Amino acid sequence: MEVVQDRLDDLGTPLAEVTFVVVDLETTGGSVRDCGITEIGAVKVRGGEVLGELQTFVNPGEPIPAFIQSLTGITDAMVRDAPRTGTAVAGFLEFAKGAVLVAHNAGFDIGFLKAACAAHDLRWPGSTVVDTVRLARQVVSRDEVANHKLGTLARHFGAATTPDHRALHDAKATVDVLHGLIGRLGSVGVDTLEELSSYSSRVSDAQRRKRHLADGLPGAPGVYVFKDEHGEPLYVGTSVDIRTRVRSYFTASEQRRRMGEMVRLATQVTPIVCATTLEAQVRELRLIAEHKPRYNRRSRNPERVWWLKLTDEAFPRLSIVRSIGPDDLAYAGPFGARGSAEEAMAALHDAVPLRQCLTRISPRRPTSACVLAEMGRCAAPCTGAVTVDEYAETVAAAAGVLVGDSRAAVTAVRERMRTLSEAERFEEAAALRDRLAALVKAASRNQRAAPVREAAEIVAARRAPRGGWDLVCVRHGRLAGSTHSPAGADPMPYVAALQASAEVVGAPTGPGTSALPAETELVLRWLEAEGTRLVHIDGEWTCPVGGAAAAHHELAPALGWAS
Repeated sequence: MEVVQDRLDDLGTPLAEVTFVVVDLETTGGSVRDCGITEIGAVKVRGGEVLGELQTFVNPGEPIPAFIQSLTGITDAMVRDAPRTGTAVAGFLEFAKGAVLVAHNAGFDIGFLKAACAAHDLRWPGSTVVDTVRLARQVVSRDEVANHKLGTLARHFGAATTPDHRALHDAKATVDVLHGLIGRLGSVGVDTLEELSSYSSRVSDAQRRKRHLADGLPGAPGVYVFKDEHGEPLYVGTSVDIRTRVRSYFTASEQRRRMGEMVRLATQVTPIVCATTLEAQVRELRLIAEHKPRYNRRSRNPERVWWLKLTDEAFPRLSIVRSIGPDDLAYAGPFGARGSAEEAMAALHDAVPLRQCLTRISPRRPTSACVLAEMGRCAAPCTGAVTVDEYAETVAAAAGVLVGDSRAAVTAVRERMRTLSEAERFEEAAALRDRLAALVKAASRNQRAAPVREAAEIVAARRAPRGGWDLVCVRHGRLAGSTHSPAGADPMPYVAALQASAEVVGAPTGPGTSALPAETELVLRWLEAEGTRLVHIDGEWTCPVGGAAAAHHELAPALGWAS
């Protein structure tokens, strides 16, 4: 018995234990806005046994069109003394309480029922809905039937009742169609409500048979790793419920073609239970960076980033580099693509007249000025007209944008955008806006992350949806450990245990040396989220007044950026 129970827990609710209410409506027309219900028919079934039936005419409060009377046989006289819509629908909801709703072309019937609930202040129960038309299109091919109308399917499955546009008769016919479809699906291993609800013929039988890979997986938050026959990771993902998420790869809720290929190659799934969602996200990131699974298309190389920095020379310039060292004092990033770094560089050149040439300039050997100097867009230290100390003021202004107060530079660029717009040079203004966005976002990201990277330890807590507290320990921007303090427990002993057991992380020699920049960004978002409480910090958590973070927050609504 214990083994069977585990199996049921893994796979969901067995169809034999599900109570279905199959419903059909007759209406005065096809629009929920302009038409009303004239009849409700429903059959309650479980395990193939009929538990009850419901049939009622409904007074729609409007004349029934002659065409509809001819089609259904329902006349105005037949519904004159019938319950009004609100009363009839309330009775149906009571009849169907707690059941899974089934209808043929469910969007029509359920749409009318929902509209009636909204119009008469009735609460729609949010029931699971199974559409036999959708299922039939997946299961019954056009080689077998000419179409998927109810009458055609009823004949195909040998229904005892012939549908005739009367609600109860059509509901009875739909019951037989449902049972026929369930029988078909049972032959390919679909035997739970969850699998029935998400079934798609896009999922091959071979893929569906691999659902045993989900057996025994924990129903807990964490990371799951699909592996091939050699134990090599194929795909890494995260979920708040590992078992449920992995199971979805064998049903229609996962329809990505590449995932179908991945499942065909997979022979095992390794779960990694995590104490917090942040830990799961970080573990996923680290595993992807380490193994480069072929089916993780996005974020396969989180370590490959770009930085924008000021060079260390007599007359510094901007440079785009792969890494930042301990001697680099003014930089912004990381950028996921070099193109974004180039846009940020262009924006800073728009705001500050730094030299843009790649030549190493000597204060003692002046040369002729370039066209940028003639345009006033370069301080032209190459000519000897500007000393090292004088050019240092320009460099300081650029460094301020990257690591300090960016207000003056942002104001200058915005003013230029306004001038271009007034001159109806909208494309140039838009390009300038995009460059400014790249600069401000990257500088903001680095200014926010720098204190977290530099702090020897940060311990923070957040209320968990399951109750209690999620606790994390961050050291130099790296997640050093996390745990969960249960509801009702004193969290401080858990904090002490977390600090004692957390990973030892050495001080970074630059961004990306103690933790991947993407990991520090995940940590930072968790720390900045509403409801997070700071328990302990060994360091300082500050951002410069007037820094890029403030500029980003100010400009985001106006320019449509994500704040």
